[in-house]
Amino acid sequence: AILQRGLFCLPDDPTKNSNLKSIVSFSISLIHSSGYPLIIAMIRFILLQNRQGKTRLAKYYIPLEDSEKHKLEYEVHRLVVNRDPKFTNFVEFRTHKVIYRRYAGLFFSMCVDMTDNELAYLESIHLFVEILDHFFSNVCELDLVFNFHKVYLILDEFILAGELQETSKKAIIERMAELERQE
Repeated sequence: AILQRGLFCLPDDPTKNSNLKSIVSFSISLIHSSGYPLIIAMIRFILLQNRQGKTRLAKYYIPLEDSEKHKLEYEVHRLVVNRDPKFTNFVEFRTHKVIYRRYAGLFFSMCVDMTDNELAYLESIHLFVEILDHFFSNVCELDLVFNFHKVYLILDEFILAGELQETSKKAIIERMAELERQE
């Protein structure tokens, strides 16, 4: 097997890859000797930014240098803020896709693979906002700023290692209530 960056296409015959035992995560894909790449579908990063471009939450599921993170945040902000509201909430970004949604003055953005289902991620953004709204009783930007550790806990209950783990609003809220009782 050869390690190679940036290949994200489906194999023609997945049975030809049956002798591979593990998959390296992040944006590295394994190429089997047959030449068929394996896909690692995942969320690359999540950003919560206000209209002025201030990042209120950033969670990266791929390794990046700090300078690259700041550059990504700036580029994504410019991309979503200047986009006409009559267009879709999906936009190509480099070799991936950014799915975003605006709630009041905040933009919730996810960067995912080109082949991923946009509507599923758009719905997951909405679910994340609903959970935040329920947990903070009518959430606002200041709740995210002053309780960022709780927001990260909610996000970690919802998404783990770049993949959606729990889609039950009730289950996540119950887990967060249990953590609140332990404090």
